[in-house]
Amino acid sequence: MIRTLLDGYHEHIVAAHKQPLFLLLVGFITSFVCIRVSVRMIRAKVRWWPGNITPGGLHIHHMVFGLGFLLVGGVGVFATNGGHPWIDGFGFCFGIGCGLVLDEFALILHLDDVYWSEQGRKSVDAVIFGILFTALLLTGYVPLGVVPSQETRWGLVAVISVNALVSIIALVKGKVWTGLLGIMVPGLSWIGAIRLARPSSPWARWRYATRPRRRARALRRERLLHRRADRARTWVFDLIAGAPDKVPAHHTATHRVAERMAARATAHLDAHEARALARRSARLADRRSAAGAPGPGTAGGGAVEHGQPGRQDRARQRRRTVRAGRSRTYGVRAGGPAPQEPSAGTGPEPRAPHRYLHPHPHLRTPRARR
Repeated sequence: MIRTLLDGYHEHIVAAHKQPLFLLLVGFITSFVCIRVSVRMIRAKVRWWPGNITPGGLHIHHMVFGLGFLLVGGVGVFATNGGHPWIDGFGFCFGIGCGLVLDEFALILHLDDVYWSEQGRKSVDAVIFGILFTALLLTGYVPLGVVPSQETRWGLVAVISVNALVSIIALVKGKVWTGLLGIMVPGLSWIGAIRLARPSSPWARWRYATRPRRRARALRRERLLHRRADRARTWVFDLIAGAPDKVPAHHTATHRVAERMAARATAHLDAHEARALARRSARLADRRSAAGAPGPGTAGGGAVEHGQPGRQDRARQRRRTVRAGRSRTYGVRAGGPAPQEPSAGTGPEPRAPHRYLHPHPHLRTPRARR
């Protein structure tokens, strides 16, 4: 078995002069797997695992080391003129740099530490596409189907141009993977270009705005097919790279959420104080009206006939109660001593409030009389 593998490796890799590309792919995959294991151990706060590199409190991302590997590998190939065995080692070094840099592709794109957020999934997309692209090159595929040994002819140029145009259409329709892989595999991008666009793609915004039936079909297909594929893709990415944080610890969205919560709390406190002030004002107005303030329902500004409050006074009292935000109302009952002596020239005064009337008496708690 091992002998067969070695013979196949020598025949398809070494004899085909693809060993530097193979070592680049090995370094790519190895660095990505190792760095993901490391960051997940750091995230889990494993004590025996070395943490982040922070000299002087400065967090150095592994992207910095990846850039170093890229420079060493790229410059080394030019410095040695691509000769053996140097090109094999520099190819492996370049693959390590690719894995470290593309693992933080989202950080470079957003210029923010979004490693464990939803935006950080773009890094996994970039790594998977890079690995697939390199693997296709290793297995014999070349961009746009061009074979280097063929002579350049107008027919070949036309095929390349049409395939490139179709790949661009697939990308505009939101079929990212189909469009990108269609550059390497001629004919694959035609599938994405012919099918309906995704509802959130630029093509749907441009072409489906005046076509409600087609937009409805795209939404239905998105709901039935693409969401299932997205859930499967999310599960695979969580398995590979770990689930993202719901609210990133150092993301700017955290500060926005905190500011919104503080604003809501302040508004709630302001509304609470306003309701309390309205209650106090309503109580004071009720006491004044009960103490002898003439109401508009009395003739000549006098007292209410038979010691009962007028209809307009009761309506005004209910409006004040509702405006103050209370669920209970005051009941005024005739009889009993008046709280103040009646002023000269006025009739009998309405009595003071006797008790609170609760809409649910069996739930009423005892209150001290004032």
